[in-house]
Amino acid sequence: MTVVEQPYLQLIRDILEKGHEKTDRTGTGTKSLFGYQMRFDLSQGFPLLTTKKVPFGLIKSELLWFLRGDTNIQYLLKHKNHIWDEWAFKNWVQSSDYQGPDMTDFGLRSQADPAFNEVYQAQKQAFCDRIVNDDEFAAKFGNLGDVYGAQWRHWQTRQGETIDQIQNVIEAIQKTPDSRRLIVSAWNPEDVPTSALPPCHTLFQFYVNDNKLSCQLYQRSGDVFLGVPFNIASYALLTSLIARQTGLEVGEFIHTLGDAHIYKNHFNQVEEQLNRTPFDAPNLWLNPAKKDIMDFEMSDIKVLDYQSGPAIKAPVAV
Repeated sequence: MTVVEQPYLQLIRDILEKGHEKTDRTGTGTKSLFGYQMRFDLSQGFPLLTTKKVPFGLIKSELLWFLRGDTNIQYLLKHKNHIWDEWAFKNWVQSSDYQGPDMTDFGLRSQADPAFNEVYQAQKQAFCDRIVNDDEFAAKFGNLGDVYGAQWRHWQTRQGETIDQIQNVIEAIQKTPDSRRLIVSAWNPEDVPTSALPPCHTLFQFYVNDNKLSCQLYQRSGDVFLGVPFNIASYALLTSLIARQTGLEVGEFIHTLGDAHIYKNHFNQVEEQLNRTPFDAPNLWLNPAKKDIMDFEMSDIKVLDYQSGPAIKAPVAV
């Protein structure tokens, strides 16, 4: 096998060397580049980063959550996945039902004030526990609006009907593999104002050639240190699952980024990562008894021979 994460490591170097200083909605500040593309040959190994440990369990549970059309974090929390906690928790503490300690500017304050951070973490843990154990509370405060799962599987039409884009694109790959319309879109301008986080990975397109399925993602905004490694692995997994269902081999995953940025409070972490030597890429294992993407459970998806450096922690900008 070979090292497949070099395009990602080059992205980090390019942003540090050539990036533009930008402000952002979180108030953290970034260095960014606009219009960047990475290509990963999935036949050479699964592109899960090895220069830092990336928790594959979080990636596969999030993708299965999307594919189920779910938008409530209860499913994620039951699988010990806390990727989307911050946005749901923010909605809770800003609601009239919240009666706890003041959480104004909770994201930045929790990073700067250790005492406040302790209170913040306790409140968030209590929130997550209640989401898991209280279905009524989860229904009210665990839903993130029309995020990826809703747009992929239940796109709302003007006529009040829904479109299952995932099922439609699978059928199109099988029936018309040379089509140039093998597209799934998550960006619905009508729903953007009510989403907890407007879709970052906005549109993806499939391409069939030589019995291989390739996928190109357009991502409007990419947190290169924390988010993009997940996006790379998630869409490589999605491509592999859809290739399985359509009877194809895997081709390339092509990742096109709009605003590719590194937050200023991640600079030390990316420098640490760049000083590490990559390992060979792991292999993706999919249960050979499963074909339909909706039949896959967590235990049906694994990465084999995964070696990596230790995890590198960094704060999330919310």
